[in-house]
Amino acid sequence: MSETPFPRDPGAPEAPAQEPPRPPAYTPGSAQPRLNRPVHERYPQIRPTSGYGDPRIRHTGPGPGAGTEQEPERSSKLSARLALALTVVIGQLWGLTIVVDEWMAGDTGTAWWGAGFLVLSFLVVLGIWLVDPKDR
Repeated sequence: MSETPFPRDPGAPEAPAQEPPRPPAYTPGSAQPRLNRPVHERYPQIRPTSGYGDPRIRHTGPGPGAGTEQEPERSSKLSARLALALTVVIGQLWGLTIVVDEWMAGDTGTAWWGAGFLVLSFLVVLGIWLVDPKDR
């Protein structure tokens, strides 16, 4: 592509071609000899066991029991509701596929029955959500 958006004047003298500057050749290493040492010499505090065998690490995180469920009954209720809601959502996606296929085929009666199924399944999920408002 030319440097200017304007067409070249045919009577103007030819401009000399300019080469873009070349990047310097890559040479591994550094000009500072102290940076060319192996990693274990540059950073003696990093040992092969750093992290799990490092004596400076005293506490690895929260104590025992962290992350476990404190109320198993509530957890089972939420898991059951989640499984039921996911089943209904999968049914809605399947029903939406059937409704769209029937609508595109011209069978609008079946498509309306399918739309009713989708509304009913939405109301089921809404009912599941309203069952226990203190869990939110």
